[in-house]
Amino acid sequence: MERAQPLELFGHTILPGTRQRLNIPVVKLYTDTPIDLRMEVIHGRRKGPCLLVTAAIHGDELNGVEICRQILGHKNLSKIYGTLIVIPVVNQLGFIQQIRYLPDRRDLNRCFPGSSKGSLGGRLANLITTGIFPHVDYALDLHTGAIHRTNLPQLRTDLTNEKCVGLARAFGAPVILHSSLRDGSFRGAANEYNIPALVYEAGEALRLEQASIKLGLKGVMRVMRHLNMLPKKPVKTPAIQPWECNQSQWLRSSRDGLVLLHIKQGHLVKEGETMMTIVNPFDATDSESITAPFDGVVIGLSQLPLANEGDALVHLAKVSSTLADTEYDQEVIEEVLDLGIAQLPVPENQEYQ
Repeated sequence: MERAQPLELFGHTILPGTRQRLNIPVVKLYTDTPIDLRMEVIHGRRKGPCLLVTAAIHGDELNGVEICRQILGHKNLSKIYGTLIVIPVVNQLGFIQQIRYLPDRRDLNRCFPGSSKGSLGGRLANLITTGIFPHVDYALDLHTGAIHRTNLPQLRTDLTNEKCVGLARAFGAPVILHSSLRDGSFRGAANEYNIPALVYEAGEALRLEQASIKLGLKGVMRVMRHLNMLPKKPVKTPAIQPWECNQSQWLRSSRDGLVLLHIKQGHLVKEGETMMTIVNPFDATDSESITAPFDGVVIGLSQLPLANEGDALVHLAKVSSTLADTEYDQEVIEEVLDLGIAQLPVPENQEYQ
């Protein structure tokens, strides 16, 4: 295997076979306190791909931060081929304040590729796109649901891109959802640099959820083995064979009231099945049911049992009729969330919908 060359990053030289923590100045608070973009770079002795792993682009999304911490403590990184760049907290200002956004209420994930003379979010995005992306071959961006919303562990990527599909299947999350590129997003900017990118969504904001973290850590390590960045090892248990879905929809409340859910995260539901009932808290006879518009799997839920008209309550990913007829037990998804290694009941020749 060819030996790696030194890596030049933000004026720092990282030699092959070394790891280095970099603190790249971003901005100062009005108290003159510096805020840095902190990252760790593991540069292998042998040549290989460069993988970028980021978390907390939204400052209140914590599962990815812990996944990054555990990645950096993994004993196998000394054997790496290529380069691993890990940024545990991209949005330091939001992280400090325990909020999703930047102090000016901008969403950092709508600021890419950014500008060196733009808003704070634009400047931070520009630092990543111009300083890091030119070195990167693949990217994993770690997220959770918003406050009061939880996501089934899932990947979002471009299912028309063969490299993205290969990465997603190697990762092993329960669901892979086709997601179009959004202007201003990290993934959209990565695409402009021809970087195949996955977004891992799991859990809820401002929570550390061990099942989502464990599955995410295993997924990142599987991707590294898929890219031949780490030695292959015998697989004792098959990786998850995911549901691959091409369409999803948030089901919204048709009225205000209390929300009585009849489904759980990961449930397969049939078209027309009652998923929730909205009830009037002051009238025991006044209620309205909401049914599934198509056969699907529940990939996101509101955790708040109160709803105003139009509130998003259940995120449903569409599956083929063949998939919906699969014999299914809720215990399977619970095993996935508990262990991060279970096999899902998915036919080999599933169709995208």
